[in-house]
Amino acid sequence: MDGRVVAFDAARGLGTVETGDGRRYGFHCTRLTDHRRDIAVGTPVRFRVVPGHLGVWEADAVDPSA
Repeated sequence: MDGRVVAFDAARGLGTVETGDGRRYGFHCTRLTDHRRDIAVGTPVRFRVVPGHLGVWEADAVDPSA
């Protein structure tokens, strides 16, 4: 899927991506494919959606080079 980072808390390493149709998925910085620990809000990304904690869908393989 394609989307954009709409929130990122560097202290916790938690972020949110949003697709073009408004669906939002959380992610942890360990899911960034380039192994960095932070990402700027507004960065376009490509990602896949996987089952996460407590039955909530999460973004995985978040690729900022997309």
